[in-house]
Amino acid sequence: MLLQRFITAKCGTTMKLISICNSSCVECETIATVGFFDGVHRGHRYLIDQLKTLAQKSGLKTAIVTFPVHPRKILQQDYQPKLLNTLEERIAQLSSLEIDFCYLIDFSLSLSEMSAEDFIQQKLRKQLRIKELLIGYDHKFGKGRTDGYEQYAEYGAACGMIMHKAKKWQNEGRPISSTLIRHLLAEGNVQSAANALTYRYSLEGQVVEGDQLGRTLNFPTANLFLCDPDKMVPCNGVYAVFGILEGKRYAGMAYIGKRPTVAIRMENRVEVHLFHFDKDIYGKKIRIEFVDFLRSDRRFNSLADLQAQLIKDRADAQKILEKSA
Repeated sequence: MLLQRFITAKCGTTMKLISICNSSCVECETIATVGFFDGVHRGHRYLIDQLKTLAQKSGLKTAIVTFPVHPRKILQQDYQPKLLNTLEERIAQLSSLEIDFCYLIDFSLSLSEMSAEDFIQQKLRKQLRIKELLIGYDHKFGKGRTDGYEQYAEYGAACGMIMHKAKKWQNEGRPISSTLIRHLLAEGNVQSAANALTYRYSLEGQVVEGDQLGRTLNFPTANLFLCDPDKMVPCNGVYAVFGILEGKRYAGMAYIGKRPTVAIRMENRVEVHLFHFDKDIYGKKIRIEFVDFLRSDRRFNSLADLQAQLIKDRADAQKILEKSA
């Protein structure tokens, strides 16, 4: 399985990925929790910490039940998700939390029609051998999402499954959620987003040929064709970033926008300028980690004015990145 090889090679963990289509590979009874876990943020980590504490008491192995594709994308063909993680990133974050198993369920229209009772008894208990289930404090599942924790507990008791209700984690009075983090990124507040995620938000893309205007301004940029079109792009503007290329980390600044000073076609671009770097990297992949927002995108009266601003942007970015290295 491709993702299993990814986990072994990239993460160095022993977390096992098992598809529900191959549930014969389920090795033992577990204590599990269910969710999409987009971002694997502080709220998710608090839930998983509770899972691990319960596992120590019960002596069971831990498991995460999740979905490769966002359920809404299956149910709504025109839905355009703004995800915080690619699937590989999400699995990598989960694997770093020392979970024993990750069960991947392919969400489908037939699954969406399944009642909570059948999902618990047929999918979770019978197929995946889940002995205990930790329910997120506001998590609901099953057709229509009409049932709640009391009903889940009844369904579990009928098939020998013990239910636990999770406590919610709050930060300064408001819960951390994937929706909150998307709002922060939409505002360019990448620092607060990183705090909520516990790691810096990033984008990965392949370097493609541009018009090389940046080179004429002494600011050569790598134009990125993003690897995952479903992943959220922060709001337009200029950012202090770290670029990761072939395993090496470079300080730099990224631009997201429509290049209003020079562009004829107003299409959004993601570009990155790496400091003290001048190599041919066409076709290679770069991952950019967002450290701080520098300024909004705007139109300049001339290329000279744009270049002067870029010089200032670089100085500002260097100061920020020196403190963040």
